[in-house]
Amino acid sequence: MAEVKKDHLEIKFRLNDGSDIGPKSFPDATTVAALKETVVAQWPREKENGPKTVKDVKLISAGRILENNKTVGDCRSPVSNLSDAVTTMHVLIQPQLTEKEKKKKKKKPKGDLNQNKCVCLCFGRRL
Repeated sequence: MAEVKKDHLEIKFRLNDGSDIGPKSFPDATTVAALKETVVAQWPREKENGPKTVKDVKLISAGRILENNKTVGDCRSPVSNLSDAVTTMHVLIQPQLTEKEKKKKKKKPKGDLNQNKCVCLCFGRRL
Protein backbone atom coordinates (compact mmCIF):
# COMPACT_ATOMS: atom_id res chain seq x y z
CA MET A 1 0.00 0.00 0.00
CA ALA A 2 1.29 3.46 -0.88
CA GLU A 3 2.31 5.92 1.82
CA VAL A 4 -0.60 8.20 2.71
CA LYS A 5 0.06 11.79 3.80
CA LYS A 6 -1.04 12.82 7.27
CA ASP A 7 -3.63 15.31 5.98
CA HIS A 8 -5.13 12.69 3.64
CA LEU A 9 -7.54 9.85 4.29
CA GLU A 10 -7.45 6.53 2.46
CA ILE A 11 -11.06 5.63 1.54
CA LYS A 12 -12.71 2.71 -0.20
CA PHE A 13 -16.37 2.71 -1.15
CA ARG A 14 -18.28 -0.51 -0.42
CA LEU A 15 -21.11 -1.17 -2.86
CA ASN A 16 -24.29 -3.07 -2.00
CA ASP A 17 -23.04 -6.29 -3.64
CA GLY A 18 -19.89 -6.33 -1.49
CA SER A 19 -17.50 -5.08 -4.18
CA ASP A 20 -15.39 -1.96 -3.68
CA ILE A 21 -14.33 1.19 -5.48
CA GLY A 22 -10.83 2.17 -4.37
CA PRO A 23 -9.06 2.56 -2.02
CA LYS A 24 -8.04 6.07 -2.98
CA SER A 25 -6.41 8.88 -1.00
CA PHE A 26 -8.40 12.10 -0.45
CA PRO A 27 -7.22 15.35 1.20
CA ASP A 28 -8.97 16.28 4.46
CA ALA A 29 -10.51 19.33 2.76
CA THR A 30 -12.43 17.18 0.23
CA THR A 31 -16.20 17.52 0.65
CA VAL A 32 -18.62 14.61 0.84
CA ALA A 33 -20.23 15.96 -2.34
CA ALA A 34 -16.87 15.52 -4.12
CA LEU A 35 -16.64 11.95 -2.79
CA LYS A 36 -20.08 11.25 -4.23
CA GLU A 37 -18.92 12.65 -7.60
CA THR A 38 -16.03 10.17 -7.45
CA VAL A 39 -18.45 7.30 -6.80
CA VAL A 40 -20.67 8.32 -9.74
CA ALA A 41 -17.64 8.69 -12.06
CA GLN A 42 -16.00 5.41 -11.02
CA TRP A 43 -19.16 3.29 -10.73
CA PRO A 44 -18.55 -0.03 -12.56
CA ARG A 45 -20.39 0.20 -15.90
CA GLU A 46 -21.26 -3.51 -15.87
CA LYS A 47 -23.32 -3.11 -12.68
CA GLU A 48 -27.02 -2.41 -13.01
CA ASN A 49 -28.88 0.35 -11.21
CA GLY A 50 -25.91 2.67 -10.92
CA PRO A 51 -26.32 6.26 -9.77
CA LYS A 52 -27.10 8.82 -12.45
CA THR A 53 -26.37 11.88 -10.31
CA VAL A 54 -24.79 12.78 -6.99
CA LYS A 55 -28.31 13.16 -5.54
CA ASP A 56 -28.80 9.39 -6.01
CA VAL A 57 -25.85 8.57 -3.70
CA LYS A 58 -25.80 8.38 0.08
CA LEU A 59 -22.52 7.68 1.90
CA ILE A 60 -22.46 6.05 5.32
CA SER A 61 -19.43 6.12 7.58
CA ALA A 62 -19.36 4.87 11.17
CA GLY A 63 -23.12 4.35 11.03
CA ARG A 64 -23.93 7.94 10.02
CA ILE A 65 -25.25 9.28 6.73
CA LEU A 66 -22.78 11.94 5.64
CA GLU A 67 -23.93 15.42 4.68
CA ASN A 68 -22.69 16.95 1.41
CA ASN A 69 -21.16 20.03 3.08
CA LYS A 70 -18.99 18.01 5.50
CA THR A 71 -15.35 17.33 4.69
CA VAL A 72 -13.24 14.19 4.82
CA GLY A 73 -11.51 15.67 7.88
CA ASP A 74 -14.89 15.94 9.64
CA CYS A 75 -15.53 12.24 8.97
CA ARG A 76 -12.18 11.08 10.32
CA SER A 77 -12.27 8.53 13.13
CA PRO A 78 -9.49 7.67 15.61
CA VAL A 79 -8.95 4.39 13.77
CA SER A 80 -8.15 6.23 10.53
CA ASN A 81 -5.04 7.70 12.19
CA LEU A 82 -3.41 4.26 12.33
CA SER A 83 -0.78 3.56 9.71
CA ASP A 84 -2.10 1.77 6.61
CA ALA A 85 -5.70 2.27 7.81
CA VAL A 86 -8.38 2.38 5.13
CA THR A 87 -11.75 3.92 5.91
CA THR A 88 -14.68 2.06 4.38
CA MET A 89 -17.68 4.15 3.40
CA HIS A 90 -20.84 2.29 2.44
CA VAL A 91 -22.66 3.46 -0.67
CA LEU A 92 -26.45 3.49 -0.87
CA ILE A 93 -28.14 4.23 -4.17
CA GLN A 94 -31.52 5.87 -3.85
CA PRO A 95 -32.73 7.12 -7.23
CA GLN A 96 -34.77 10.30 -7.19
CA LEU A 97 -38.50 9.89 -7.83
CA THR A 98 -39.77 11.06 -11.20
CA GLU A 99 -42.64 13.55 -11.34
CA LYS A 100 -45.00 10.73 -12.32
CA GLU A 101 -43.92 8.65 -9.30
CA LYS A 102 -44.29 11.65 -6.97
CA LYS A 103 -47.85 12.29 -8.19
CA LYS A 104 -48.75 8.62 -7.82
CA LYS A 105 -47.42 8.57 -4.27
CA LYS A 106 -49.41 11.71 -3.35
CA LYS A 107 -52.68 10.35 -4.76
CA LYS A 108 -52.85 7.38 -2.37
CA PRO A 109 -55.45 8.07 0.30
CA LYS A 110 -54.42 7.55 3.90
CA GLY A 111 -57.08 4.90 4.46
CA ASP A 112 -55.86 2.82 1.52
CA LEU A 113 -56.28 -0.91 2.12
CA ASN A 114 -52.92 -1.61 0.46
CA GLN A 115 -51.05 -0.11 3.40
CA ASN A 116 -49.38 -2.47 5.84
CA LYS A 117 -51.37 -2.76 9.02
CA CYS A 118 -50.99 -4.82 12.11
CA VAL A 119 -54.03 -6.57 13.55
CA CYS A 120 -54.21 -8.75 16.63
CA LEU A 121 -56.99 -11.29 16.95
CA CYS A 122 -57.54 -13.34 20.06
CA PHE A 123 -59.49 -16.56 19.66
CA GLY A 124 -60.22 -17.78 23.11
CA ARG A 125 -62.53 -20.59 24.05
CA ARG A 126 -65.08 -19.92 26.71
CA LEU A 127 -65.82 -22.68 29.09
